[in-house]
Amino acid sequence: MEAKEQIRQTITNHPVVLFMKGNPQAPQCGFSATAVQILKACGVNTFASVDVLADPDIRQGIKDFSNWPTVPQLYVKGEFVGGCDIMKEMYQAGELQKQLEDLASA
Repeated sequence: MEAKEQIRQTITNHPVVLFMKGNPQAPQCGFSATAVQILKACGVNTFASVDVLADPDIRQGIKDFSNWPTVPQLYVKGEFVGGCDIMKEMYQAGELQKQLEDLASA
C-alpha cells in the first residue's frame, strides 16, 4: 500500500492519531514526548500512534501529506491539527482540550 493511502486510512479509522518518533511508552525525541504529555493532560489516554522512524516512506509521506515539515503531527477526527508547538499553544489557550473533550478517555 502506498504511504499516502496508508496515512489516509490511519487518520480515517482513528479519532486521534499522533505521528511521532517512537511510541507513547518510549518517545524517541523531546517533541514527541511533549506531544504525548499534552494529549494525556487533555485526558486522551488512548490514541493511535505511528512511529515514523519505523518506515522511511511514512516519515516522508506524512510531511508531504500535511505539507508540514516536522514530526510529531497530530490529527483529530481526520483533520491535521499541527505539530508540537501548535499543540502547546492550543493547550495553553484551552483550545486543544475543547477539541478533544468528547474523545477524552475514549
